[in-house]
Amino acid sequence: MATWGNMTLLDSNSPLMEQLNFFHDHTLLILLLITVLVGYMMMSLFFNQFTNRFLLSGQMIEIIWTILPAIILFFIAFPSLRLLYLLDEINKPSITLKTIGHQWYWSYEYSDFKNIEFDSYMIPSKDLENNQFRLIDVDNRIVLPINSQIRVIVSAADVLHSWTVPSLGVKIDATPGRLNQTNIFMNRSGLYYGQCSEICGTNHSFMPIVIESIPTNKFIKWINKMN
Repeated sequence: MATWGNMTLLDSNSPLMEQLNFFHDHTLLILLLITVLVGYMMMSLFFNQFTNRFLLSGQMIEIIWTILPAIILFFIAFPSLRLLYLLDEINKPSITLKTIGHQWYWSYEYSDFKNIEFDSYMIPSKDLENNQFRLIDVDNRIVLPINSQIRVIVSAADVLHSWTVPSLGVKIDATPGRLNQTNIFMNRSGLYYGQCSEICGTNHSFMPIVIESIPTNKFIKWINKMN
């Protein structure tokens, strides 16, 4: 979860978020190298006293500064396209979670099991317990198993919403009348927090998301309890 002192990306809790972090660092390194190179060349031009009276055109320079950026773009584009493909890949999901956005709460349905559906509201500040977070904890958490491929189907009942869990690398629009889907794979137990990321009305900031990832055997016990 993001805290007041967090200046970087959140720690990744899924393979996809790890890949997003790697791509961010890869792109940032390329941008840093370009910035240093361009800065050095500009400072050299500003402070040297040399002029070339016979330079009318520089075809070689033109070729270099056309081809070099194209090569750099290839080094950014190929990892980006690979990552986009991985984000959309859904391969034999173990569980399907259906998510519907409302003004201003989320409702969830476990499509693979009977009669497991519930609404998830933010807990008011006056009802919080000592170990809960203000404005971001909910009364009914999403419970999912670790090390399982999970398909999330997202829609909305009224206006546009966006189901977002940053530490899992998930951000998907909830559009009325349309089903969007994504996949998540959590590789460790814990609580993962998120919020609606689409301005959906006056209480947009008060519809948080909390995922509780637990071992598979405990998840099965939770399913039996809910049934």
